[in-house]
Amino acid sequence: MERGGGLVLVCDDTEPIRRLIRVNLELDDYRVEEVCDGEALLARLQDETAELPGVIVLDAQMEPRDGWWAITQIRADPRLIHIPCLMVTASVQQHDRVQAAAAGLDAFVPKPFDPDYLVELVQGFMAEGRQHEPAP
Repeated sequence: MERGGGLVLVCDDTEPIRRLIRVNLELDDYRVEEVCDGEALLARLQDETAELPGVIVLDAQMEPRDGWWAITQIRADPRLIHIPCLMVTASVQQHDRVQAAAAGLDAFVPKPFDPDYLVELVQGFMAEGRQHEPAP
C-alpha cells in the first residue's frame, strides 16, 4: 500500500496522544494538523481556505464538544461526508461500538492502541476512501 503524502487532521484533548499519533504518521510522510476538541475540529473543517484532510482521527471524550458531536456534524455536511473518520478512544464498551457504527465512523480503535495499526488504517483510508474495509 502507498505510504504518506496526505493530510491527516488529529483531534484529541490530550497533547501526548496527539503527539504520538503525529510522530507515527509523520514517520510515514503524512502531513498532520492537530486540534484539541470537537468544536476546534469543526471550525478547522469549516475554514473554506484550508485544505480538507484525507482522514480525520478523533477522540470520543473531549470538552466542550466531544467526538460524538463532531462526527454527527461531519456526517451531516455534504462537503465533509466523504472524509474517513477514525475514532481512537478509551470508550470500548459494546454500546460504544454500536454508537460508532450508527454515527458513521469508519473505524473504532480502542486505547491503548498500536501506532503501527493506526498508521495502516490511515494508509488504507487514504488510498481507498470510506470504501476501505479494515482487517479485523
